[in-house]
Amino acid sequence: MIKPMLGEAWLAMGANRLRTALTMLGMVIGVGAVVIMLAIGQGAQYAVQQTISTMGSNLFIVLSGSFTAAGVRSGSAGAPSLSVGDAEAMAELDGIANVAATHSGTRQLVYGAQNWSAQVIGTTPDYLDARAWNVVNGAAFGDSDVRSSTRVALIGKTVADNLFGDEDPVGKIMRIQQNPFTVIGVLGSKGQNLDGRDQDDTVIIPLSTAQRKVFGTPFLGSVRMIMVQAESAEAMARVEAGVEALLRQRHRLREGAPNDFFTRNLSAAAESEAETTRTMSILLGAIASISLLVGGIGIMNIMLVSVTERTREIGIRMAIGARQRDILTQFLLEAVMISFAGCLLGLLLGLAIALGINAFTGMVVVISGTAALVAFAVAATVGIFFGWYPARKAAQLNPIEALRYQ
Repeated sequence: MIKPMLGEAWLAMGANRLRTALTMLGMVIGVGAVVIMLAIGQGAQYAVQQTISTMGSNLFIVLSGSFTAAGVRSGSAGAPSLSVGDAEAMAELDGIANVAATHSGTRQLVYGAQNWSAQVIGTTPDYLDARAWNVVNGAAFGDSDVRSSTRVALIGKTVADNLFGDEDPVGKIMRIQQNPFTVIGVLGSKGQNLDGRDQDDTVIIPLSTAQRKVFGTPFLGSVRMIMVQAESAEAMARVEAGVEALLRQRHRLREGAPNDFFTRNLSAAAESEAETTRTMSILLGAIASISLLVGGIGIMNIMLVSVTERTREIGIRMAIGARQRDILTQFLLEAVMISFAGCLLGLLLGLAIALGINAFTGMVVVISGTAALVAFAVAATVGIFFGWYPARKAAQLNPIEALRYQ
């Protein structure tokens, strides 16, 4: 029964090919727009997630406090209120995976006739673990290098390219200001962070070497920042509270006195950025979905016109024994065929354009099979929904009145 009806629906669509094509065009544009917008939105979300992953997971930093002199207050990390001992005490707390005291600043690097200004970070081996930063050439320094203030350095890809060019940096001697350092490793590339800073434009050296040879420090063992990595995202709040309580105790702060340090939750900031991107992706999809509604309205209009044009045909069908459900099925099948054909063409068009955007602009697009199928299913449902009313109207026509229709 269904097969002959499909054949009749195909003939009815073929009788007005231009009108059928224009009707399908609304669904093609609607599904294509949804697929493209979802691909772009999910691509942006993926790019942000990749950037977040380069920072490390479950991180927060503790900055030294500020000071006031002659009525002028410094910003955070202005006063030497944190020490290596604080970092060592934090490492004993439950829920902490890694702790790395750091002292950083910008310094001039020199190798042969080349020079380059980069961020120099003095820290401990745990810093690489906390940041999930691999050494792709050479090896990292160890605790013994920190204890003996060895003049060794790990360099990022940007520093390696600008200072050493095509040479292999490992084993070469470069100068940080006037101090010679042996390059023992090259770090894996991380790209830009969320604020646009090039993370590869970095040199990492042992903390004690940085304090004694590069930056100097007013108090031996003082540091500007301590990076803390919790064991899990669930432990972040507990670890942060434990660190604050520990530092207040070690710094002998009275109850009610303000902290002489600052904490910054890096994971919270990163998640906020990711949430913004997710919201943008949903918004893009919602805007594109409006075109699906327009396409559905187009199907309804054309089907209503078709019912009006074929009123006498409907009367003849009923007169020779067709039931209401047969008429309903006939017109609903036509709407389904138009809707599914438009959805399929729209899906193929959307995928082609999304791949073209990726190929010609370099923009990251993520084509999700689930998202494409959902867009197809929603579009098909919209088409069927808007085709139901005209089909029902055709099925409820009075046979006698339909036969009299001119």
